[in-house]
Amino acid sequence: MFAFILRRLLQAAAVMVAVALLAFVLFQYVGDPVTIMLGQDATDAERTELRHKLGLDDPAALQFARFIGNATQGDFGISLRQSEPVSSLIKSRLPATLELSLVAACLALVVGLPLGVYTALRRKGWVAQLVLAGSLLGVSLPTFLIGILLILVFSVHLGWLPSYGRGETVKLGWWSTGLLTVSGWKHLILPAITLSLFQMTLVLRLVRSEMLEVLRADYIKFARARGLTRRAIHFGHALKNTMVPVITITGLQLGGIIAFAIVTETVFQWPGMGLLFIQAVQFADIPVMAAYLCLIALIFVLINLAVDLLYFVVDPRLRAGLSRQGGGH
Repeated sequence: MFAFILRRLLQAAAVMVAVALLAFVLFQYVGDPVTIMLGQDATDAERTELRHKLGLDDPAALQFARFIGNATQGDFGISLRQSEPVSSLIKSRLPATLELSLVAACLALVVGLPLGVYTALRRKGWVAQLVLAGSLLGVSLPTFLIGILLILVFSVHLGWLPSYGRGETVKLGWWSTGLLTVSGWKHLILPAITLSLFQMTLVLRLVRSEMLEVLRADYIKFARARGLTRRAIHFGHALKNTMVPVITITGLQLGGIIAFAIVTETVFQWPGMGLLFIQAVQFADIPVMAAYLCLIALIFVLINLAVDLLYFVVDPRLRAGLSRQGGGH
């Protein structure tokens, strides 16, 4: 177990170094921070002085080592557009993105998992067929179109929910949350549905296909022959063995939700990291782009590590296999 965790940590460290190298290349070859900060009318002396101050005249290896050292401390420099520390900008936007992403992920699981089980157990019913037909829309429609349609229906025509912003928030130390206010929940509903719809249909169809495959397995036939109840067979045996691939997809999709909340945040003007990244791309704000890239990579690495560890909880075969490998050595 310890060797497995250590191996995963080393792999995660290698991935983060590769991402840091990519982010460093952004600093080196995408735009000129000196020109962005001083403008076109700066003199050569001013450019040389600023370049020396930023350490851009040092060897590339030294700059990369300095970049990694600063990044491990959460220091990505100053935003070229807002002239504020990038860490402060990320810190102010991170709660909004995580709040939206976690609510969307919970919504996808709470709705997708039961519907997947239902459509597998009642696969010939008209309700199950209707749900499957509706799930095709969730997979096929692009996220921005779903968001626009929800705004058109629930904000413009019905006037039930707001179409942009985060609403009223409450400060809990440095963390800001809208989950403690009615206005925050109203502003959260449409973006969360928009962001969760694709993941919801993915979970639904995955659970359905895995359940159908498990229900055809021999041990399910033996369980029926032993006279176990349908509830015990479906939820005690079939659903439990369906959860391994579901955990894999759900873990990866949670990282995807956080990384690709950009479109949803742009449509609803949600003040999160995705909107900050879009604005950074428009103004070639390289420090913000590099910080966003490293942070998203770190989130993916941590989620993958958590998913690997969860395998040992839900699948005893992996624990047994690891024990045999350890005994063999």
